[in-house]
Amino acid sequence: MPKVATIFRPLYVASMLFAALFSANAPAQSPSAKDYENLQAAIDALPGKMIFVPDGEYHLSKELRIQTNGTGLYGFGTIIQEDPARPVLLVEKAADVRLRDLTFTRAAGKQDATEPGIRFVQCRNLSLEGLRIKDCKSREPALRLDECRDVAIRHCEITNYKRIAVDDRTNDPIHWGYAFHAIDGTGMLLSLCKNVQAEGNRIVEYALLPTREMKDQFHLGELTEGLIPSVQGSLAASAFKNKYVNNWHQGSAVLVSKCDNVTLSGNYLENCAQGFDVHSDHVIVANNTILCGMIGIKLTHGARNVVATGNMLRRIDLWGILLNPATASHYAKDAAEGEAAVEANVDGGTVVSDNIVTEFGFGNEYWNWGGKEGTAGKGSYAIALFEGQEDIEPPLRDVVIGGNIVYNVGRDRIIQDGKAVEEAPRYRYAVYAGRWGESAESSPTTPRDIVFGANILHPGTAGVSNIDLATIAPTTKPSGPPQ
Repeated sequence: MPKVATIFRPLYVASMLFAALFSANAPAQSPSAKDYENLQAAIDALPGKMIFVPDGEYHLSKELRIQTNGTGLYGFGTIIQEDPARPVLLVEKAADVRLRDLTFTRAAGKQDATEPGIRFVQCRNLSLEGLRIKDCKSREPALRLDECRDVAIRHCEITNYKRIAVDDRTNDPIHWGYAFHAIDGTGMLLSLCKNVQAEGNRIVEYALLPTREMKDQFHLGELTEGLIPSVQGSLAASAFKNKYVNNWHQGSAVLVSKCDNVTLSGNYLENCAQGFDVHSDHVIVANNTILCGMIGIKLTHGARNVVATGNMLRRIDLWGILLNPATASHYAKDAAEGEAAVEANVDGGTVVSDNIVTEFGFGNEYWNWGGKEGTAGKGSYAIALFEGQEDIEPPLRDVVIGGNIVYNVGRDRIIQDGKAVEEAPRYRYAVYAGRWGESAESSPTTPRDIVFGANILHPGTAGVSNIDLATIAPTTKPSGPPQ
């Protein structure tokens, strides 16, 4: 009887031949940044290649630059910018760039910066996955994309992106004309981009929270001099009278400006001023969680055909979901006197559905908003639909609000001083629709053609809503500027 080893010897030889053949035809290992003097040298020497960046620290005195199609970086290395006046990475006019799993940060003591962390300009077919962008603190976004298209941003983490700064609005003397001390910063900015998916990302601020102590320490909200001498604009009377503004918590976790076809889904945002700030068309904001913020979801400055659905909004302190026209909203303009025609930039044609607003007023800045005058919920609304900031703006119209829940956790009894007590709601209305300041008068920009249905709305301190929710019915009146 043959030995077992003799029987299996042909199989062993065949397997070894197969392995050798596979090895001969296998792709070569990606080049490593460790084989070059520095990261930029590797990028310059290997255009169009995926470059492995091993674990370890890579210090920069200038920004990394990628300008060649197909170039990419991946690995678990930490890339550290030493110069606060430079971004960590700048990618310009390049296609098919991929970044994976890397950490981008700034050197200790140099984290308050004047430039973005990572910036992409006029790029396409971008893939960003598993990145960590931390301690890139600036009024500029930690992650900024300008005029890019066909972009996927997945499972990235942006932490500690805010800084103490001056919000300088003196460059707009028509509307504002002043500057003030602020907490400012944005996690991710999409500007003039098309076809973007941002999915499963985490954007969290741990360091700068809007507390009373922080306000006093840094004189937040107090007016100061800007780059241009102060001039009182049309919307600045209160600021100049009080020499103070209370909206000193600025910036957004995610800002989407003048974009088209964007999906924001499954993201987690925490400790933001504004969660999703959308000034764009054809946007889906779905199945996200926002924990602690001044505003949860803001649709304004010409946000048209937006779907905000399935979002969990917790511990928001001023407005959970906000829709309104603003200074960038305008009617279409015909060509005249050598100027080209301008397309309309209007707000509406939007669906707000199946969202939950809960634990309202239990965030970090309720003391500065609804609770600042000792009247629970004053000025705070879970869902707010406002008129425009100026009468020349097109009104918000054609909005469906259905299947939402505004839930007052106070009626389930809150533990205070070791005892379970029922607490009044910390919002004034579950839904507010109308003028700023709750005036009963109508205006040219009062919201219209709004449909409500199948919502569960726990009443606020003043009730469920300032209006009969069946009164803003659809109409067939044409939309256009006042005659």
